[in-house]
Amino acid sequence: MKLAAGLFDYHLPEELIAQYPAENRDASRMLVLDRQTGACEIHRFGDIVNYLNPGDGIIFNNTRVMHARMYGIKNGTAGSAKVEILLVSPADTVRKKWKALIKPGKRTPPETRVKLEPSDVNQTPGDDWITVLQHLDDGTFLIEFDSADIDGIQQKYGHIPLPPYIRRKDKPADMERYQTIFAKESGAVAAPTAGLHFTPEIMAALCAKGVKQAELTLHVGPGTFKPVAVEDVTQHKMHHEDFLLPEATVEMINSVHASGHKILAVGTTTVRVLESCVDSRGTLVPRAGSTDIFLYPPYQPKAVDMLLTNFHLPKSTLLMLVSTFTEREKVLAAYELAKKEKMRFYSYGDCMLLK
Repeated sequence: MKLAAGLFDYHLPEELIAQYPAENRDASRMLVLDRQTGACEIHRFGDIVNYLNPGDGIIFNNTRVMHARMYGIKNGTAGSAKVEILLVSPADTVRKKWKALIKPGKRTPPETRVKLEPSDVNQTPGDDWITVLQHLDDGTFLIEFDSADIDGIQQKYGHIPLPPYIRRKDKPADMERYQTIFAKESGAVAAPTAGLHFTPEIMAALCAKGVKQAELTLHVGPGTFKPVAVEDVTQHKMHHEDFLLPEATVEMINSVHASGHKILAVGTTTVRVLESCVDSRGTLVPRAGSTDIFLYPPYQPKAVDMLLTNFHLPKSTLLMLVSTFTEREKVLAAYELAKKEKMRFYSYGDCMLLK
């Protein structure tokens, strides 16, 4: 069955794209959408505690954003062309070899050497290099660092990889604000942004109310920003992302559902993992691996009852995923209300609760 990408299109004034985070994490606003009726209300984010009951469960993605963007000079020669490198994922066990995106890719052939530039202009320049090994079929490059100290390399040369619609350079504050407070497992090149609103105080309030909490990991890749460029959504080629769903999290979810309570997924990345781990019998099972699951209507989530998510780009796979929780028309009507109320969109913006 064909599904037109244009059905998920909407116009967004550029001034509504948040370029900076709110002053405080929980200062964001939350549009609450009733999945059954389509009714919408706008609250402060801290009110999320009121939408969960004792015995409900909330699942977070604990991935940590790498200092994945680096800059360098071809051949290390002053005046030579600059190169931008975005690390995607390690390609060997010692993490010297990586898959990466490179700009300008066409002018950076195999065997090119790139000398890295410190992320802080006040730092003393080092003598750290990468070598471009291969141009891969998926558009990425295979690169190799001279040094095996990749954590040290990222600290000295790496920038926080802000999304392309944030039209500014990263700042020191982004190192904290473009991470969730529960970020643990390094490997993402984009934040699971629905989690950015949580504070220790809100986490404590959820715990005090008797809301169970558990974690999983999905390392968000650059493909999350890839638009659907085909007319028929079902023909879109989805990207792969590595994940881990622990047994303890599965046990918590099954326990919550067995007691008649609800599971809230924090972010579309959490949904992708959980729905990837539902077997043919409809049973949730612990797994680790890589997923290219693509969720769009008329699919209905099997492991998740409620979704907290930020606002997503037009015609994006993430907007299509959100539309599996309720009718597409209700989602787009909620987006129109968010625009009217001057809510802030995308990674550093406000959020939406589908209950």
